[in-house]
Amino acid sequence: MRRYETIVIVKPGAGETEFSTVSDKVTGTVEGFGGSIVRTDRWGLKKLAYPIKKETQGDFLYVEYAGLPDGVKEMERLLRIDDRVLKFMTVKTQDVFIPDAPKPEGLAGQETASADSDEASE
Repeated sequence: MRRYETIVIVKPGAGETEFSTVSDKVTGTVEGFGGSIVRTDRWGLKKLAYPIKKETQGDFLYVEYAGLPDGVKEMERLLRIDDRVLKFMTVKTQDVFIPDAPKPEGLAGQETASADSDEASE
């Protein structure tokens, strides 16, 4: 699995139910393709830097998730044909992501050792 972040800008006049429908569509598609949602956040209504489809404001949705490329492709296809969505962008943040994986002990020991040596040198 890979880790992704997607930001969706929804039309401001869409209303609460329409916004939650778009949010459910995103999370449902990711989970339908075997992915898992890490975090969902509603950033609220913000002024856009330039008009998009004659709109000067947009309601922002941020979703961080782990999934397969096929799930991302399908989600973007659904967002592209949805009239409520002004714009969206997906960014791959990690190539290999294992949700809830324990941190290797060797790395944890190195971090504390380097922090201790930094404090000792001061």
